[in-house]
Amino acid sequence: MGAGRVFAYGAAAGLIGDLLLGDPRRGHPVAAFGRASGAVERVLWRDHRGWGALHAVVCAGSAVALGAVAGRAVRTSAVASVALTGAATWAVVGGTSLAREARTIGRALEAGDVEAARARLPHLCGRDPQALDADGIARAVVESVAENTSDAVVGALVWGAVGGVPGLLGFRAVNTLDAMVGHKSARYRRFGWASARLDDLAGWPGARLTAVLAAVAGDDPRGAVRAWRADAARHPSPNAGPVEASFAGALGVRLGGTLSYGGRVEHRPVLNGAGRRVGTRDVDRAVRLSRHVSWLALGVCVAARRIVKGRTS
Repeated sequence: MGAGRVFAYGAAAGLIGDLLLGDPRRGHPVAAFGRASGAVERVLWRDHRGWGALHAVVCAGSAVALGAVAGRAVRTSAVASVALTGAATWAVVGGTSLAREARTIGRALEAGDVEAARARLPHLCGRDPQALDADGIARAVVESVAENTSDAVVGALVWGAVGGVPGLLGFRAVNTLDAMVGHKSARYRRFGWASARLDDLAGWPGARLTAVLAAVAGDDPRGAVRAWRADAARHPSPNAGPVEASFAGALGVRLGGTLSYGGRVEHRPVLNGAGRRVGTRDVDRAVRLSRHVSWLALGVCVAARRIVKGRTS
């Protein structure tokens, strides 16, 4: 069985596994990687970019090496190769958990229980929920669903298509490192710089594919493209900008504006200013769009890998 078919069957099995099982409540491989990376950080931490770069290389490089060794160990068995790819895909994607958390908050908002929605929001994103009303919480959920569709699903599939199991594990490692040390706190401003830049680089293709597919699958393709072209570059994140702008246009809503992280207020540009304000019902619409984008991404990535492998074989 060729590498293209191995990835196709394995990635599909992994996405189906995520759909049926979601993330394990205990013993998640990404959580184990996080603990290991934290242990490496305790040894290497210095308030210096060079030491942060070494931390990123050691942690992400170890994940890639693990994937390469595992792939080599099963390369003579098509069944084992598909199983390994499926297990790796299931371990690194998080579409079902994303949808579950978003819909839990959405149901609380629909029931008028804003306090329950506020209490649940930190499970989905790092926003400060206490100052948010119902529409503000809904906006935070839609923005998080958009960004995490790229980070938790599409980006992993792109790198899986490029590099197989090492690509899957490497992308998730880089994305996890950014979440752990890539933010601009006093401790990580220098140490986390390399992880943040590496995440920007790794996330670039997946973010653009997510934006394209959101335009294709959304209710207003022209609006999605228009919002992407007009507003994405104004977002402080080079990858979240295209994704959130395209989702905003596809859903016909207005995203961006003032938000608060860890007591720090940010005034972000408005995305799709012609859209209406996000409402509670838009949470479920965003989740459905995320699902459609994820399965379309699987098809695109499988086709791309089979074409490339076919030309090089």
